[in-house]
Amino acid sequence: MTTTIEKDAALSVVNLSKTYRNGRVALKSISFNVRQGDFYALLGRNGAGKSTTIGITCSLVNKSSGKVYVFGVDTDEDFGLAKSYIGLVPQEINFNQFESPWNIVINQAGYYGVRRSEAVEQAEKYLSFLGLWDHRNAMSRSLSGGMKRRLMIARALMHDPKLLILDEPTAGIDFETRLFLWEFMQVLNKQGITIILTTHYLHEAEQLCRNIGVIELGELILDTDMKTLLRQLNQETYVLDLVKPIHTLPHGLNETARLNDETTLEIDVSRGNSINSIFEQLTKSGIHASGIRNKSNRLESLFIELLKIEAKSYSDGDRKWIGWNSVQSHYTPWPERKLRDSCESGVRH
Repeated sequence: MTTTIEKDAALSVVNLSKTYRNGRVALKSISFNVRQGDFYALLGRNGAGKSTTIGITCSLVNKSSGKVYVFGVDTDEDFGLAKSYIGLVPQEINFNQFESPWNIVINQAGYYGVRRSEAVEQAEKYLSFLGLWDHRNAMSRSLSGGMKRRLMIARALMHDPKLLILDEPTAGIDFETRLFLWEFMQVLNKQGITIILTTHYLHEAEQLCRNIGVIELGELILDTDMKTLLRQLNQETYVLDLVKPIHTLPHGLNETARLNDETTLEIDVSRGNSINSIFEQLTKSGIHASGIRNKSNRLESLFIELLKIEAKSYSDGDRKWIGWNSVQSHYTPWPERKLRDSCESGVRH
């Protein structure tokens, strides 16, 4: 698959391939563009090729073939300039944990030739904004997991990159910190910074990103905008919290609705149908809802279905596939997975 290089692209990946020395093929001629100012989700299960793509873009991994352009700059011809446009937040904590946050960000600015006076201003701005100012002189190993993640982001921003690549930035942090980072990423994007996000929290991708690419077994199997993708969802399930308890379903809703308990109603709405008609039926029956929510993340439903279809397209003879059950397990929402695993092992949490 060949992709035309777009003039306004922040990142253009063209026929990118990677085969490791042991013969493992990590990327199979993938191509895609990320436009300037975009918020782009790069999704895929573990081992799909996301981190390899990022590693090649940032010179951490040598490619086998293909081209990478960063704001029109060929990384083979002038990687120094291309790299100056990129800020990377990798999966793993990789700063010196015996240094202070202040020294870490100041030294990072120095690597990119940022003047000391400018580096000090940048450090003050980002350490303050990310809630690290009071800890600027502490040993970094003493910081919490969420603080270390925020320090990684501050470090990546010290040279004012035009492209910020975030490789699972909210993994393993608490919900409050995750929401804070969502807001911070949206602020950066509104300021004109192009963001590429990899995440296993599919709700996160749906909330933040405008375009999406999905890599599976080294191949780009999807590259589209989020709105177009979500319109492909055939059915959505809504959960209604009822004002008063009910014991039976209204006539006409038996096939699309079900009671979880006396005050919780689930309703399936097919694509093209309006939920307003269902509310009209409920209102006529004297049933009122105090709240409504999606039962599951829409992108998660589509993503699982996409991988399920992709799994069926592989024959056992020519490609190694871990199996649909393993994929389904990997992307099961965490609370549900923990409860299921606990029940299977006989351990109660």
